[in-house]
Amino acid sequence: MNSYFFATIALSALYATSFLPCSAQETILDSYIRQGFENNLALKQHELNYNRSLALLRQSKALFYPNVGFNARFSVADGGRTIDFPVGDLLNPAYSTLNQLTQSQKFPQVNNEQIYFLRPTEQQTMLTLEQPLFNGDIWFNYKIRKNLSEAAFIGIDIYRRELVQEIKTAYYDYLKTVKALDLFEQTLDVVRENLRVSESLYANDKVTVDAVYRSRAELSKVERQMAEAEKFHESARAYFNFLLNRSLESKIEVDIRNILIDSLLSNVNESIGLALSHREELKQTDAYLSASENNVRLTKYNHTPTLGLGVNYGIQGETYEFNDQSDFVIASLVMQWKLFHGMETRSRIQQATIEQQLLKERYDELQNQISMQVIDAWYGVQAAAKAVGAATVQSQSASKAFEIIRKKYTRARPACLSSSMYVQT
Repeated sequence: MNSYFFATIALSALYATSFLPCSAQETILDSYIRQGFENNLALKQHELNYNRSLALLRQSKALFYPNVGFNARFSVADGGRTIDFPVGDLLNPAYSTLNQLTQSQKFPQVNNEQIYFLRPTEQQTMLTLEQPLFNGDIWFNYKIRKNLSEAAFIGIDIYRRELVQEIKTAYYDYLKTVKALDLFEQTLDVVRENLRVSESLYANDKVTVDAVYRSRAELSKVERQMAEAEKFHESARAYFNFLLNRSLESKIEVDIRNILIDSLLSNVNESIGLALSHREELKQTDAYLSASENNVRLTKYNHTPTLGLGVNYGIQGETYEFNDQSDFVIASLVMQWKLFHGMETRSRIQQATIEQQLLKERYDELQNQISMQVIDAWYGVQAAAKAVGAATVQSQSASKAFEIIRKKYTRARPACLSSSMYVQT
């Protein structure tokens, strides 16, 4: 039985091409896997992480659109700097001469003016529009966010596959504890009967007292093993329910009929090729590599100019008035060019290039790790399948030998002795 369950667990690790078993009808294990998809807390965290990456992607995409704002300012000022304008000193001599010539007072005297820099009241109200026309930071930041969002989505698939394997393994472990408890219960009946027969034989002077002690020791040993099996049973049930985010004491339905060992691929190389073409870890690393490449480009574009358009429309003056003298429009093309950064740009390019190279090395390492996992699982399943066959033959032979011996001693001995020999055999 242990070899049989090992084979099923190894197969669940080897076959990573679907989230659910391939049976036409949904089995109990299928329904538990679906519950895991719906309720597992760690999976929900991965989904929230993906939603967060989508929000960041939408945020970076919004930078392509224009920004429209409304600004209003009304100021009241008193005092401040002034400028003296000697308009009287400039005009009064000329006005006096004109008055003498015309024999009139048509040109009155003018006082010198003192002008405040701050007007007593002032308002400015306007709508602003800012539109980036060329900005490498915005473009490559958007592409990086898109790559990271793809990696986060693939991360959900990665954890789903791992969750399927965890649920299957936990379910098989639980079934093993169920079978182990059944086996120990049957064994307890046998050793208790063995103790009863030994005590009966000892009371009738058929055996010495050491046979009774051996029977008691064997009973104690089985009871201890039974207690350990119960502990493993409860732990396996709690862990399985934990994966499904249920109460740890929830009942688990047992269905051994649908546990089958599927046929393997023809050879290990075919299995490796299938894994390398389907494993999400490699696809996720590809997304990280694309993000790294865009990060290198982003760093290189930091020393290129940026171009933007700005448009302002509003009114200004000492009071709120809507006429040709108060409203205004300003349109601007703004270019920014960072010419020198003290070698900062070159250092950042080197850093981004090194990070990209690290990801490439990680990709190659990941391919080797997946190949090793497939090889280990493939040969593990081969060995387990052979062990299952050998264990089946051994079990059948032992059952036949047991029946022959039981019938032999049932015919040859009285009831009490045959029970004793049956237990010892």
